[in-house]
This record gives sequence, C-alpha cells and structure tokens, in this order.
Amino acid sequence: MPRIALYGRPGAGKSTFAAALCDEGRRAGVQVQRLSLAAPLYEVQALVYALAGRPLLESGAQDGRLLNALGEAMRRINPEALTGPFAARVRQAEARFPNAVLVCDDMRAPDVDALAGLGFRLVEVTAPQELRVRRKQQRADLAAGDDHHCTEAAITLRPWQRVHNAGSLAALREEAARMVREVLR
Repeated sequence: MPRIALYGRPGAGKSTFAAALCDEGRRAGVQVQRLSLAAPLYEVQALVYALAGRPLLESGAQDGRLLNALGEAMRRINPEALTGPFAARVRQAEARFPNAVLVCDDMRAPDVDALAGLGFRLVEVTAPQELRVRRKQQRADLAAGDDHHCTEAAITLRPWQRVHNAGSLAALREEAARMVREVLR
C-alpha cells in the first residue's frame, strides 16, 4: 500500500495537491484514501467553539491560531496524541482498502518520525512567499495560524519528492498524475 505524506508552509497548496492526487489516482483506476493527522485537533476546535457559544457552521473552518495552540498542547501532554490515533486509522485503512494509496496532507515536523515509521514517503510542497500569503488570505480562515509557531517548524529530512506549486491548477494536476504513476511502479 503506497503512502504519501505532504508537508510544507501554510498556503503552499498541500490540501489542493492532495485533492489532485486523489483525483488523478481515481483516473488511473486506483483507490486513494486521504487521512488527516490533525483530525483530533479539528474535533477539539469544534468543541472549543461550541463551548464558547460560537458553534462552527462549516466543517472545514479553521482557526489557525487555535489549531497551533491545540497541537502544541496535545503534543506536550502526550507526544503521540496525534500520531497514535493516526496510526490506528492507517491500520483501519489497510484492512478496508488493502490496495489503496494513502495520502496525508497535514504532516508537521513533530510527526515526521512517526509517519516515516508507518512507511509514508515524504513530499514537500512549496510555493513562493507572496503566493502563499495571498492563498492564506483567500482561505478566509477564522484566524490565521502563525508561520513561526513551533508546530510549523521546518522539516530538515530530505523529501522523497518536491512539488513546486507556483503555476496553474492544471500544472499541479500534471504533477499529481506523474506522482501517482511513480508511486504505482
């Protein structure tokens, strides 16, 4: 079961590239399963907003500042707070979809060893600074995350592949199709 973990600075296009990988995998006749390492953080974010009297109306809404703080606190309390449940979801996906390609689009520096240990190939997604900032502004997050927060630390491991996301969506799709072909070899 091929596995790909995407990482990069906020706004680089990790989620967009993950969606393109899923689409291109399906076009190639391959089942692709997308798994979020940060799923527990989104659950806690929804709970915090509900308890604060401002329930989230959109499931994809992100409060980057809150997610940064939650990620840091949960990892401080238990370094495996995110990677442990993620590993369980990977095992479930293996059992249900033994031939699927697994894609994680939200790996962070503290999680590299755990995901590498699960057999994920690391793929860095990059984009020019100005473009990243513009994309972050267009996402209309509830609050922007801090690019310099410890949960956004640089990953120093050499990636299996790099994707430079500075062109069109069509170019990104071509890159996704190429990567799917390479993963399936």
